Amino acid sequence: MAFTLLHLTSLEQPSSMEVGLSSLSTPHVILNQDELKKIAGYKAVEFVTSGMIVGLGTGSTAKHAVDRIGELMRQGRLKNIVGIPTSKKTLEQAVSLGIPVSDLDSYSVVDLAIDGADEVDPYMNLVKGRGGCLLREKMMECACKKFIVVVDESKLVTHLGRSGLAMPVEVVPFCWKFTAKRLQDLFEDCVAKLRTVVCYCQDGNKMEQPFVTDNGNYIIDLYFKKDIGDLNVANNTILKLAGVVDHGIFLDMATTVIVAGKLGVTIKNK
Repeated sequence: MAFTLLHLTSLEQPSSMEVGLSSLSTPHVILNQDELKKIAGYKAVEFVTSGMIVGLGTGSTAKHAVDRIGELMRQGRLKNIVGIPTSKKTLEQAVSLGIPVSDLDSYSVVDLAIDGADEVDPYMNLVKGRGGCLLREKMMECACKKFIVVVDESKLVTHLGRSGLAMPVEVVPFCWKFTAKRLQDLFEDCVAKLRTVVCYCQDGNKMEQPFVTDNGNYIIDLYFKKDIGDLNVANNTILKLAGVVDHGIFLDMATTVIVAGKLGVTIKNK
């Protein structure tokens, strides 16, 4: 795995960030998390060239990359781009920016995909899907020649699942409680919870309803109190359960990870 260190200078000129390790210094300004995400997203777009079929990810970091692609197309610096969105939300964003869109039925091979991640381990394995788009994201990233992950440094973990945050599993609504119980029983000290959203009734009262994915499915979030163990075993064991559509463990898919931190940008390549 190769490592390249870049220096944070400005959001407006991400291509000017590159400097050698010896010249790395403290940035002149303190950047917040969204600014770091923007730098990572903009840096990823430097890998995009005219004529590409580009997978457009979903989430707060990927949004910046999609914005940047739209901007470069308006400037004429990128041409003949076709975007393959991973969610309805990203589809709406791309259309609003004038990015031509299509799908995997029309383009089964994608030149490059840019997307965020919820967790990244030292081996570039990922947890994705806390935004609810894990199935379409995984389908996209299995079809792309190059998958660039863009994150801020808060997403780095020593082992997937160790953050204590949700590891999502997309399940069919039919007998979801049964599926959730089976998922919970797969792991020691694991809690499985149905993801819900708050809705408002006509009388103004609040009520919770299941979160529904773009594919009409539910999300069961797994919370691990202990190490998830062997990731390949966990990956295969979860997928074997009837009722499970897919899960948020992405193994050996990322080819490049761009991490924006307060001291600089790190690019990791396989």
